[in-house]
Amino acid sequence: MSCAIIPRPFLPKYLCGYRIITWASYVAEQRERQLEYRLSRNLPHSLQDHMNTLPASFRDSDIARRIFEAHIQEAMINEPRAPPIEIFDNDIGDEVTPRWEFHYTNEMWYGESVPPPDIKRLESCKCIGKCDPKSGKCACARRQLKWVQRYIDADIIPSTWPGSPFVYDSKGVLQRLECPIFECNRFCDCDDDCPNRVVQNGRKWPVHIVRTEHKGWGVSAGNKKIPKGSYLGIYAGELLTEQEGEERGRYYDLYGRTYLFSIDFHHLKFDMEDPEDWENLYVVDAYHAGNFSRFLNHSCDPNCKIFACYIDDADVDKPLLAVFTTRDVEPWEELCFSYYGDIDEKREEIEKAREGGQELVRGHAVYAQCRCEASNCIGRLFS
Repeated sequence: MSCAIIPRPFLPKYLCGYRIITWASYVAEQRERQLEYRLSRNLPHSLQDHMNTLPASFRDSDIARRIFEAHIQEAMINEPRAPPIEIFDNDIGDEVTPRWEFHYTNEMWYGESVPPPDIKRLESCKCIGKCDPKSGKCACARRQLKWVQRYIDADIIPSTWPGSPFVYDSKGVLQRLECPIFECNRFCDCDDDCPNRVVQNGRKWPVHIVRTEHKGWGVSAGNKKIPKGSYLGIYAGELLTEQEGEERGRYYDLYGRTYLFSIDFHHLKFDMEDPEDWENLYVVDAYHAGNFSRFLNHSCDPNCKIFACYIDDADVDKPLLAVFTTRDVEPWEELCFSYYGDIDEKREEIEKAREGGQELVRGHAVYAQCRCEASNCIGRLFS
């Protein structure tokens, strides 16, 4: 039996006994399935356990360094075009590699009480090729502009929004340093090289893990100048409920180190009559799982900032934490962000506390003297 050619608008579900799959039918089916995601309870640790049983002389050898770098390279499977990350020996300190205490990953690992990614409510565009935000039909551009308007209404940013509705320019450089980022997602019709796909396409700029003089391990730029607004990577780790984060935080405070990042961005408080009543739902913990970003040190004059980025999860309380540069970064310059979020607000808070004679340092090991060496250093930070 011959198969007739049927016009596309009238395609049946089956033709000559074979099921016909269109992009629209594929998307509809995938939205009904649960997106695969990582669970914290499945974090691998055999490599770390084995390395910690070996003599310190081996862990401080060039072989151990190459093993650590291979572990990093293996985790970069989701960004195959990213430059390799090296651990530089700059003759500072005795450690050759960071401690073998975490699984290197570029993904988020969900805690037991954290709901899975919400893909059913994802808004997706119908753009052909690359998104054309000026067409007025791009759902992703409309979604981004909706949140931009909320920032304008809250008098956080000026009422003018120059250029594209997207936060990126045509080269993927972040143009707006105030707003959350809403990228196109897996169900959008646009191409992979759409200008609104930056974080999901992975890191493009080289970074290295290095020892610092007074701050332990840190991260530096590579041998190329990194322009302002460049994407560096996500702050990866375990996505936990605030309650579990609080419990871990009590131990970290006593231990003297913490990698907890509270998801408490300003835009999450827009619907509250009194933002002071808002409580964050989730935190990211990079202690047991993380990537190079767990070594980003604090600076009172930072060159990086962490932004909320939404791709394949419609839940605004669970963004990815995307690291971007906020100014041009020179070759080999250390990459840092503010552990306090808005450093200017924290500076004002500390100055008011000093004027009132209040104690600035809480009684935990995690609060320490700041060693960022910036000219405008506020003096204290989380270690």
